[in-house]
Amino acid sequence: MLVTSSPEVEKSATDEKMVAPQILTGAEIFLESLVREGVDTIFGYPGGALISLYDYLFKEKRLRHLLVTHEQGGTHAADGYARATGKPGVVLVTSGPGATNTVTGIATAYMDSIPMVVFTGQVPSHMIGNDAFQEADILGITRPITKHSYLATNVEELADIIHKSFHIATTGRPGPVLIDLPKDMLASKTAYFPAVEIDLRGYKPTVKGSFKQVRNAAKFLQGAKKPVVYVGGGAILSDAAAEVTEFARKLNAPVTTTLLGLGAFPETDDLSLGMLGMHGTWYANKAVDECDLLIAVGARFDDRVTGNLEKFSPHSKKMQIDIDPSCIGKNVPVDLPIVGDIKSVLEELNPVLEKCESDAWLQQIAQWKKEHPLRYSKSNDVLKPQQVIEELSKVTEGNAIIASDVGQHQMWIAQWYKFTQPRSHLSSGGLGTMGFGVPAALGAQVACPDRTVVGIVGDGGFQMTSMEIATAVRYNIPVKFIILNNGYLGMVRQWQELFFEKRYSNTHLNPSNPDFKKLAESYGAWAMQVKTLDELQDAFEKMMTITDRPVVLDVIVDQQEKVYPMIPANGSFENIMEAEE
Repeated sequence: MLVTSSPEVEKSATDEKMVAPQILTGAEIFLESLVREGVDTIFGYPGGALISLYDYLFKEKRLRHLLVTHEQGGTHAADGYARATGKPGVVLVTSGPGATNTVTGIATAYMDSIPMVVFTGQVPSHMIGNDAFQEADILGITRPITKHSYLATNVEELADIIHKSFHIATTGRPGPVLIDLPKDMLASKTAYFPAVEIDLRGYKPTVKGSFKQVRNAAKFLQGAKKPVVYVGGGAILSDAAAEVTEFARKLNAPVTTTLLGLGAFPETDDLSLGMLGMHGTWYANKAVDECDLLIAVGARFDDRVTGNLEKFSPHSKKMQIDIDPSCIGKNVPVDLPIVGDIKSVLEELNPVLEKCESDAWLQQIAQWKKEHPLRYSKSNDVLKPQQVIEELSKVTEGNAIIASDVGQHQMWIAQWYKFTQPRSHLSSGGLGTMGFGVPAALGAQVACPDRTVVGIVGDGGFQMTSMEIATAVRYNIPVKFIILNNGYLGMVRQWQELFFEKRYSNTHLNPSNPDFKKLAESYGAWAMQVKTLDELQDAFEKMMTITDRPVVLDVIVDQQEKVYPMIPANGSFENIMEAEE
């Protein structure tokens, strides 16, 4: 985002106008604009529509281009980069199938409000609409899953469009923006005037909360005896973890998070309830069911949290803070809404907060934690997947960045890995995308080279994007991958067992699964198959010492293990199912 307000910047802009403008091609303007936006990494795949642009990239030293192995992997990698840093991920792909291969990644980012700018090549302007070779109406295809999109047909407007796109992607409720680049526009030349101010008529996201509503909130919170703070992904996107932690501690209220809110509040804190919802902790769901005040912070009351809306948190008054006014009260009516950026609102609210009289409530929750802990039965014969996550949490001291696909392993990570930092848990929450974990971990490791990044995936999801191991090998990226290999599409199998009389229709993956160790080694990764706890501990120790290439651990786990607790779809707390003692 480029916005100028200081005299120094305004003077700089004036000086630039006094100098004769450069005459640049559209491809050169593209590169200059990205540099001015602070972009350092592009995840891309070349093709005919972008040959001229890639020719300029060949000589460009200010930007790092990573050649991915598939365009979907490129979008997920850019997504992982964005989630780990807060900076927008950047994708560059060619026209037609190159563009359509990004759709799943764009939808994943859109559902989870992840800032991303996707550049797609397009056939020459005069051929658009003629069914030309490798033509696709990517704007039409992605319109429902982008925050905004542009067709750049005029080279004179290209710089302006690019800067507007980054502004839109990163402000308000973040999201993906797509720019379609016709081949002739990239080759055209014009005078280059870099944008110095972004002012979009009609686009003015509310950042500061209403002063009146913030003061009302301080009074609204005072009388609560059984409060619960319910934190979602919006708190992560707002970089408001410190403010959320201060808010909960000053209020003396327990905190539960959504899947995407993990890390916004340290799970090692006594006030932490862990995750709530379908596979959340028993005590988090119980607390939400019985609380008298539920404070939603950057959370939208999605169906995996609420279950049966009529029975969700029936005794509570509800307060909701969110930057997107369309999310306020959309699923659950609220008594006190505040529209605004989470960080900004809490900075105003925290100084005037008063402690709730909640000591008896916290004692009750402590008792529930003792009576209904997360649990599983260990075995001497086979590794339990929960055991793998617990061991990893110990080895990394809860400080790794963890990326996952969707399914059982995703829930076990949420339950058993103790996140203490924001932007450490990367997962496809809204869309639930299999294949997300491997490239997202890759993108996060590129963004955060000094941190340990682990992609934990199932054997089903791994095969959807396993080719991105080649990308990690190509660039010597030391990202770690753990395959929780149970030979099934585990979550679907669990539902088939519980609700479909054990009819395991098309969920058994063996014996067609490959030898994952050999597959990884064929790409050039370091790999190991693990079957016992001793082997697991040895593999983790070796894994942490490898810094010049990716690591793949094929961990064979119990085929029949299920994720508990579980509230069946459209159920409520009264329907919760726990693991046997």
